[in-house]
Amino acid sequence: MRSPFHLAVAAVAILAATAAGATPAAAAPGPEAPPLPAAAQLPGTAWAVDPATGRMTVTLDDSVTEQQATRLRGAGVTLRREPGHLRTMLAGGDAIYGSTARCSLGANARSGSTYYLITAGHCTNSSANWWTNSARTIAIGVRTASSFPSNDYGLVRYTTLLSHPSAVNTYPGLLQLRGTGSAYVGQAVCRSGATTGVRCGVVTALNATVNYPEGTVTGLIRTNICAENGDSGGPLYTSGGLILGILSGGTGNCTTGGSTYYQPIGEILAAFGLTIP
Repeated sequence: MRSPFHLAVAAVAILAATAAGATPAAAAPGPEAPPLPAAAQLPGTAWAVDPATGRMTVTLDDSVTEQQATRLRGAGVTLRREPGHLRTMLAGGDAIYGSTARCSLGANARSGSTYYLITAGHCTNSSANWWTNSARTIAIGVRTASSFPSNDYGLVRYTTLLSHPSAVNTYPGLLQLRGTGSAYVGQAVCRSGATTGVRCGVVTALNATVNYPEGTVTGLIRTNICAENGDSGGPLYTSGGLILGILSGGTGNCTTGGSTYYQPIGEILAAFGLTIP
C-alpha cells in the first residue's frame, strides 16, 4: 500500500514540461471543419472531418434515436455509430480529488514563480479545492480558472509544497517529458490516467467537436484510445516525451474499446500565458 507521500507524487506525476531548448514536434494541420448542421448539435454526437475522404463524419452514441439519426442523414454527412454514451469522465482513480470529483492530473505549468496544475475543465467546474487522496487530507491547492463547455480545461494553483516532476506516470515508472507538440492524423500516441493507466493508439482526427450533455466542446484531438471514468484530465503524449493534450471525454471503455477526445495543450498554455517548466 502506497504511503501518502507516494500518492501525492503519483498524483502530480502525470505532468508535462518543456525542457530548455526542446523543439516542438512538427505538426501537419488538420482540415478545417465545415459548418456544423443544426441537426448535428445534439447531445450524444461528435463530429470531425474524415482525413481520408474530406467529408464530415458524425459519430452517434446510444442516446441518439433513429429519428434523430434520420435528420442527420438528410444533412448530407457520414454517420457512424459507437457503443456507449459520450460523457465527461469524473469518477474513479487515485490521482486528484475535488470535493465531488476524481480526475487525473494533466500537466504542471507556471506563470513566473507561481505553479499550477492543468486538468479538465469539467473537473474544475465541480470543485474549488483539490487533494491527492480520497480522504482529502493532503491538499494540493485551489481552482483559479475553469473553462467548460466550449473548451475543457481548468487550473489549480499549488498552495502546498508538493513536487512537480516533469514526467508522465506510466504505471509503473515515469517518462520524462521534453516539451510540447501538436498532434497530426496517424500519429502514434499514448495517454495516462488514474483509472486505466497507460493506453496507446493513434490520432484519428483533429478539430473535432463533441456535444456532451453539458454542452459543446470544439477544437479537440480524436484518438482510437479507450478511457474510463477518472481518466479525465490525463495527458496525451508521444513515446518521445512530448505532451499533446489532456483528456476531455469519449465513448466506450477499456474492455470493449472506444474513442477519446483531447484539449490541445498549446491552446491551454496560450489562454493563460503559462509555460511548462
